[in-house]
Parts: sequence; C-alpha cells; structure tokens
Amino acid sequence: MLGESPGLAVSRIALGCGNFGGVGSAPEFFGRGLTEDEAFALMDAAWEAGIDWFDTADAYGGGRSERAIGRWMAARGVRPRLTTKTYNPMEAGADHGLEPDRIARQLRSSLDRLGVSHVELYLAHEYDPDVPLADTLGAFGAALAGGLIGAYGVSNFDASQLAAALEAGAPRAVQNSYSLLARQDEPGLLPLCASRGVAYLAFGPLAGGWLTGKYRRGAPYPPGSRMTQRPEPYAELVTGATFDALDRLQAIATARGTSLPGLALGWLLADERVSQIVIGPGRPGHLSPVAEALRHPVTGDERAEIDAAVAGRSVRAEP
Repeated sequence: MLGESPGLAVSRIALGCGNFGGVGSAPEFFGRGLTEDEAFALMDAAWEAGIDWFDTADAYGGGRSERAIGRWMAARGVRPRLTTKTYNPMEAGADHGLEPDRIARQLRSSLDRLGVSHVELYLAHEYDPDVPLADTLGAFGAALAGGLIGAYGVSNFDASQLAAALEAGAPRAVQNSYSLLARQDEPGLLPLCASRGVAYLAFGPLAGGWLTGKYRRGAPYPPGSRMTQRPEPYAELVTGATFDALDRLQAIATARGTSLPGLALGWLLADERVSQIVIGPGRPGHLSPVAEALRHPVTGDERAEIDAAVAGRSVRAEP
C-alpha cells in the first residue's frame, strides 16, 4: 500500500483500468485496448508494486474492464480496494445518465462483473443536467445505507457543480483531470475541496502521454498512443508553446536525474491538495515512474521551478 491521504481513506496511487478492453467509455473502441491477458499482467505488476486501489467504470470497454478485474481477483485470491463509476452508455445507443433506477441497475451489474458485494467508492462519471442532483445523490445515499458502497462522489464536475452537489448530498470525493498541463481546477475547485473536506482525485496525471516525452515536435505520433486513438481531449496541446514547456521540463528532469513522467508524478505527489493520483499505464514497464516519483520527492523549490516551466500552458482534458 503506497500510503493514504487524510479525510476519505484512499491510497495515494490507484491503477486506472480504463484501457482494459477499450479506450475509456467510447463505444467505438469497445473490444480494443488491452487484452485480458495484458490486463492481468498489468494488475499483477501493480499489485506487486504495492498499488492496492483499482479504478474502473461500468462503461470502460463496455463492461470489459470490470469483468477483467473481477476475473483477476478470483484467479489471484486478492481484493484491491475499488472505485467504479456510472453515467455513460454500455454500448452505442444504449441509455445513459444518473436517473435513480438506472443507478441502482448499473451498480448491481458492476458488482456482478467485479464479483464483489461492495465497492469502496462509487462516482457519478459526469454531471447530468437532466436529473436533479438530489435524486442522483439520494440513490447514492441509498446504496451507501445498503452497504453496497463505502462512499460516493462525482467526476468531471466543475466548482459550481460540486458546490451544488454538496448542497444536495454528501459527496466525499471528486475525480477530475489534473496534471502539469491541465490545471483548470486550481482557481475554484481545489479550494472548495479543501474547505469542505472533499478528497480530490486526479486522473490523466501524464496528460494522455504528453508528459512522458513520447510526442516529439514535428514527428508523427507513436502507433497506439492516445493521440492516434482519442486525440480530441488533447488537441489544444498541439502547439509550439507546449513543446517549449516540455523541453524545459525535460531539462529539469535530466538535471535532477529523473525521467519526465517521474517528475510530473512527483509534482502531483508533492501537492497536499491531491488525495489520489490515478495512473493508466499501458504495460507493466509504465509503472516505473511511480516508484521513481516516490524515491525522488519534489521539493518546494523544485515545484516553483516546474510551475515556471509550464506557466501559461493550462487546458482541460476529458477521460
């Protein structure tokens, strides 16, 4: 177990399983992503590395992600703590949203696929403008009272939406995109989380691969990378300013003897406002920056230098 944060008891690092049998919740990619054998190898490596919290969603791979996790737990005889989510359709054209009856149905299906009686954290995967928050969070509260979930929260909510959720219920966590290149939550949402005791969980800590150094100025994107599969969330990063910032970050990483992704994860780990970082590696070797970030923590002075390197480069990314 790689440490826990105060407040809601979550591990500092979670394994993001959105690429098991798909690429996130996009129906056009269901059946792609990692095979079950590849997912098993990645979960084995993560568990061996001390990562004991797995993050998934009902619609990841159209249910394939949850199913792979459930089969892996049964085969290995271990039980990581689990986050799952609901909102998106399970197949093209299927229903979606946060209507209470749908939440109850989807949660039962998630528990069946995972082969568990409860999950530690259940999230609304998106804001649903068509369903009153009181209805949605009331359904989550019923699941909590019934012992099916340990806590509930939201994902992809902005500050005003989270404030409304806090008026309507008691969400314990919010999971949003946050990285050196996606810092839209700093002005409003992060302070709100701090003042109301809501755990902030960061997905996309490497900005879809941009903070790994795999994307080079003037070079084609590597086959199988996010920019060849789902580039839209990161389209705003394709600028000279981004590549200039990455050059400066790489220089900082080299000077301190770490990799660029190790530096990016270390920057997040040094932020006490971030309760959990959800990493989404494509293979076991991609876990090494986590260990590197833990071995070489970023200091306050280094954070200031890193922030200066990316000044003016901030965008929003979607899962």
